[in-house]
Amino acid sequence: MFRFTLQSTANRARAGLFQTPHGEVPTPAFMPVGTQATVKALSPRDLADLGATMILANTYHLYLRPGDERIARLGGLHAFMGWERPILTDSGGYQVFSLATRRKVDADGVTFRSHIDGSAHRFTPEKVIVIQENLGADVITCLDECADPSDYEYNVHALARTHTWATRCRAAKTRPDQALFGIVQGGVFPDLREQSARFLMGLGFDGYAIGGLSVGETKEQMHVVLEVLDGILPPGQPRYLMGVGTPEDLVECVARGVDMFDCVLPTRIARNGGALTRTGRLNLRNARFADDPAPLELGCTCYTCTHFSRAYLRHLVTANEILGHTLLTLHNLHLMFTTAREIREAIMEGRFRAY
Repeated sequence: MFRFTLQSTANRARAGLFQTPHGEVPTPAFMPVGTQATVKALSPRDLADLGATMILANTYHLYLRPGDERIARLGGLHAFMGWERPILTDSGGYQVFSLATRRKVDADGVTFRSHIDGSAHRFTPEKVIVIQENLGADVITCLDECADPSDYEYNVHALARTHTWATRCRAAKTRPDQALFGIVQGGVFPDLREQSARFLMGLGFDGYAIGGLSVGETKEQMHVVLEVLDGILPPGQPRYLMGVGTPEDLVECVARGVDMFDCVLPTRIARNGGALTRTGRLNLRNARFADDPAPLELGCTCYTCTHFSRAYLRHLVTANEILGHTLLTLHNLHLMFTTAREIREAIMEGRFRAY
């Protein structure tokens, strides 16, 4: 039901094919973030037309609203949101530690209050597996603790909890039509990252997520961690770098052995007037674009660039028109998917270094 096939390599860079019950995912792959069972400003048809092969949804948010049991009664997440291709859900651990209030972590799990209404809740490893099985995503993830990446002492304790929780998540999983990824933690510390990877490999997961990065450390520190893990993680299983995803990140991190990415940045900056290009970001709120007849990026084949000018997009942004959010999101995700596809082609054709 799940199979990851390496098709070509270029040093550490990998091109593969991840097969799931809802279709194949060619890698490297960028997954748009659909936190609330929607990628903001776009429809599922828009995403399919752009070439999205897999999207991410969030356990924490969907558990709080509308509720995982309600989604299960309505046919599962694919039917609920009208998306027929693969879905990955993260465990909600990061959101518990970043959004929820009045958290209390113990060996058994974490108690927290909702950021929406202050109601009290508790996540245990077993509960997050039940929630994700109710949601019905193709790939689910273990509950983990995302610690300050530079605090060694705390990471030691957090890693022990993460490993205990991973063991319990592995034991709690019941659905054979879902792949379970363990999450490698350990901050910026190579010894802790190696310890985490080897422990999780001993449990035998379907793939391995790399968490706790892009949370304040430098790019150089992130790259060191990825280089360490590339030499340890099994080559025949997918590797997913959580929460990282700019065009340059895709190139740099694929070069260090990563297969899958997700990030809110391309959609979030679009809703704030930002456009990604191959030479940097544009802020459409800038007055210099008011009379600019050019597209966002010359040569871009997305719907936005082939139909609209920077001047028009700036007008939409400054007028706070919803269409502006949609058009900029279309462009930004088109660039992310195009970059991933170009990287894959370069690896397959033996020219990744030149790319």
